[in-house]
Amino acid sequence: MISFGDAFTRLLGQEGGYVNNPADPGGETHWGISKRSYPAVDIKNLTREKAMEIYYADFWTPLADADPAVKFQVFDFAVNSGVSTAIRKLQAVVGVADDGYWGPLSKAALAKMARNDVLLLLNAERLEYLTKLKAWPDFSKGWVQRIATNLRYAAKDN
Repeated sequence: MISFGDAFTRLLGQEGGYVNNPADPGGETHWGISKRSYPAVDIKNLTREKAMEIYYADFWTPLADADPAVKFQVFDFAVNSGVSTAIRKLQAVVGVADDGYWGPLSKAALAKMARNDVLLLLNAERLEYLTKLKAWPDFSKGWVQRIATNLRYAAKDN
């Protein structure tokens, strides 16, 4: 079972320290927390502990009762592309309206599917989504490597 601590450690293996890449639509980032999403946060001086608090509250808890292997994949997707996007793509995988709200219908649909199918289909949805972004030319190599790493995690977690 994957705990939040495990997920956070994995995430930091993908996300680095402070970066201010002009090609990144999120702008200034630290520990993967972007200025665009958190304009009131001093990104440059963001501590690891504060980043962990943000991730737990805003990225981990939306799928509080989901299968841990699926939850990790959605968590990582959410950090990279936004919580609503990650949930909408998971909803597409499980065959419910992709409204970005994780409620009882979404939960029930997820419970009916095999974990491995969800893990593979979600990563496929993620890859297709990323290829359509304007930032694909600048960040595709890193995103593909991240998804490859997550597929390895999915195999381990399944």
